Amino acid sequence: MENVSNEDKLESIKAFQSTIRKSENALANMTQKDANTTLLKKRLKSLYIGLAMLEAAWNLRPHHYTEEDLTEARNVLTGLFPSLENIYGKSKAGSPQKTLLERRIKAFELAVQAMDDLANK
Repeated sequence: MENVSNEDKLESIKAFQSTIRKSENALANMTQKDANTTLLKKRLKSLYIGLAMLEAAWNLRPHHYTEEDLTEARNVLTGLFPSLENIYGKSKAGSPQKTLLERRIKAFELAVQAMDDLANK
């Protein structure tokens, strides 16, 4: 995790913040419609944990998550890679969507790496 540029760090944190905002908005809309929100809540918690792991690794911010929380978040984030990569593959080169997906995938990979680093200490 030491060899991550400041630009990549900033983009990764912004990617998580953006994904969290979108997920919070989706959760609010789904709750109003009485839709099943279990999966989205689980993903949102994993996003919060992923962001916290990046901030802990790069900004030395403490976190309050248990080993069990980290394991579950890691599994959820890695479970999103196939669908993100599938959408990425279908995106047009140079499109804003492709750029967003590149940053999101990189951010998720870095968060998983931060979780692995923490688990191996």
